[in-house]
Amino acid sequence: MASREGLVQRRAVGNSSDTPNAIQNKLSDDEDDSKREKAPKLTLLEEVILIGLKDKEGYTSFWNDNISSGLRGAILMELGFRGRITLDSLGMRKRSLLNRRVMLSNDAPCGDILLDEALRHIKETEPQETCQSWIELLSGETWNPLKLRYQIRNVRERIAKNLVEKGILTTEKQNFVVFDMTTHPLMDQAQKQQIIRKIQDTLLTRWVNDPQRIDKRALGLVYLAHASEVLEQAFSCLSDDDYDLAMKRVRELLDLDPDVEASKEGADEVFWGVVASFFK
Repeated sequence: MASREGLVQRRAVGNSSDTPNAIQNKLSDDEDDSKREKAPKLTLLEEVILIGLKDKEGYTSFWNDNISSGLRGAILMELGFRGRITLDSLGMRKRSLLNRRVMLSNDAPCGDILLDEALRHIKETEPQETCQSWIELLSGETWNPLKLRYQIRNVRERIAKNLVEKGILTTEKQNFVVFDMTTHPLMDQAQKQQIIRKIQDTLLTRWVNDPQRIDKRALGLVYLAHASEVLEQAFSCLSDDDYDLAMKRVRELLDLDPDVEASKEGADEVFWGVVASFFK
């Protein structure tokens, strides 16, 4: 049986029949699996876009303004997962996540053009900004003309091109009467369904009533999809009962206090800082 997202299917290891070469090969396999977990095939940005994408038309809703800020939040969360950024220390006074600044912890390139562009901005900025401020700056939502240079432009189109290169989308030209537009219809339906199943499983079959025990990438995808107003599209095939249960659990997640969750042992402060920026 194929292994689930984020899990490594392990072979049974015999004590007497394993040769040194076999053991070395298994160690290499485990090392490769570990590398794949650290560098997932798709970024959170790409997963959010795929959820919101109209499969045949090849574009996201023209009326969805929230996906822009949701994708910038995904950039910060992804950089946090990859160990590139953290939040400044609390010091003697306890401060809300909304008041804590994003700090560079590792300036090594991620190998993704959008993540690396954001990383350069964070590295060059002094004094540093909060998670909420970075989401606004990367979206171009600022009245300060000196900070307009932080805006990351054409994010949806650049993500779509990444997905074309990965063989998940294709490229077409569509005529909209008064203008032509490049669109990116879905090619790999299985990849999108895997993402949708991950969200559904997180909220239904794999649900645990403790966010610290939920897979962080899956939990982050739920929060970001909701902030981007595309989460409903992951529930379209659910029965009425499953839909009601999934939405009930989404509301439970939204009711959590990010400051409390971030204070728990082993918590990812950047993760909860992004969540607080959208829902607190």
